[in-house]
Amino acid sequence: MTQGTAKMTASAETPASGDNRDTGAHDAGARSAARLGAVQALYQMDVAGTALDDIVDEFVHHRFGQEIEGSVYARADEAHFEDVIRGVVREQRDIDQAVNGALAKGWTLARIDATLRAILRAGVYELRRCKNVPVKVVINEYVDVANAFFEGDEPGVVNAVLDRLGGTVRKAGGAGDAAAGSS
Repeated sequence: MTQGTAKMTASAETPASGDNRDTGAHDAGARSAARLGAVQALYQMDVAGTALDDIVDEFVHHRFGQEIEGSVYARADEAHFEDVIRGVVREQRDIDQAVNGALAKGWTLARIDATLRAILRAGVYELRRCKNVPVKVVINEYVDVANAFFEGDEPGVVNAVLDRLGGTVRKAGGAGDAAAGSS
């Protein structure tokens, strides 16, 4: 498993122009930055044991839209970021069961890389709770996040697991994939 590094920099996610920073909470680039930040935050909580409220504060007040070590971190949809990480923590047991059921035979969530775990958890949370975001958008966004961190098969794993769960999660929840255009 080749794991790269990813930062929420303007070049990786959204332009750092002043115009983009003020476009509103629902702009697609801000949502993408929120997803990447959520994965990074979930990873940090998993590996370093950082508390939920501390990680929210760190990202919202000290990372999003800030320059750190020469990199400008993109503005993020802070409400979406917080919804995803708080939701994953709140529903982690159910999310983990769903992911374990969707992984290839012989694989468990505990057996995979911590970054991949964070990506899958965040993606499954969005599939389950963010009904206004089409399944295809959720899958594509988290495959993009996986591509920011990995050069191997991991993006394919993200695609397969989220695709496997996408249809069943939305059907079970009664919401469809009709909100095209939302991200």
